[in-house]
Amino acid sequence: MTESLKRCGLLAIVGKPNVGKSTLLNALVGQKISITSRKAQTTRHRITGMRTVGDDQFVFVDTPGFQTRHANALNRSLNKTVLGAVGDVDLVLFVVESGQFNQADERVLQLLKPDIPVLLLANKLDTIHRRAEIAPWLQDMQQRYPFKELVPMSAKNTKDVERLLGICKAYLPQQDWWYDAEELTDRSEKFLASEIIREKLFRLTGEELPYTSTVMIEKFEEEPLKSKPGGRMVRIAATSVVERDGHKAMVIGDQGDRIKRIGMEARVELEKLMDAKVFLEMWVKVRSGWADDEARVRSFGYE
Repeated sequence: MTESLKRCGLLAIVGKPNVGKSTLLNALVGQKISITSRKAQTTRHRITGMRTVGDDQFVFVDTPGFQTRHANALNRSLNKTVLGAVGDVDLVLFVVESGQFNQADERVLQLLKPDIPVLLLANKLDTIHRRAEIAPWLQDMQQRYPFKELVPMSAKNTKDVERLLGICKAYLPQQDWWYDAEELTDRSEKFLASEIIREKLFRLTGEELPYTSTVMIEKFEEEPLKSKPGGRMVRIAATSVVERDGHKAMVIGDQGDRIKRIGMEARVELEKLMDAKVFLEMWVKVRSGWADDEARVRSFGYE
């Protein structure tokens, strides 16, 4: 492989909350690096994932869903992250649900710069029962914005994901790679630990727990694993931050059963992700109104 043949480009994945952006990023990278749940606004940070195929390196940026419903400090931070991501990329992947387009989608579309090429990704095609109905909708979408290409797909379909990579390849500039071929994300294991725990928190509390709940990693230490030469033990202490005492009780559950399950599921996934033995301790704290306190939002790691 010669340096002159290498190509590398930055691709932003954007869209309103809950259209499948994180699922798509994980599929494109080939491993889970971004958390998913049915709760809107699960992704809170700009998460970069890399995929290197042959001479080509794709650098994907998964962004939070652009939030229009609530104007608290947390959402202002998330929207700032989206705006920062779409400003300086080689290609934008604008994700919508197949057959649907509403005011929230339109707000995201208005953020895009006319000089950056945009692909329309009509995701969740597997939920459409009559595919013939998609054609007129795609024509309508092409009239809304000068998309370079329209890509009906499902992020859960491996062939669709490979086809998308092939389409994106044409938009990569000829330049040296930014990352080693083996790298999958620029995020630390500590960050991934907080995200995995937060995902389990949301999945096991359902719609009852407000999306403003977050997770802070108080301790992240690793040491050699005595029982396995070359292995390691990672000790993690995590605090779930909620806004009300009722939310704290909800997370803890009856006799602590829910927080035990959250911890167990997070630990199992983290051991697989980090290829290490994980010891996880969890607590819950109440911090009323933190999502509307800009100083506290920053102290919790948001931009």
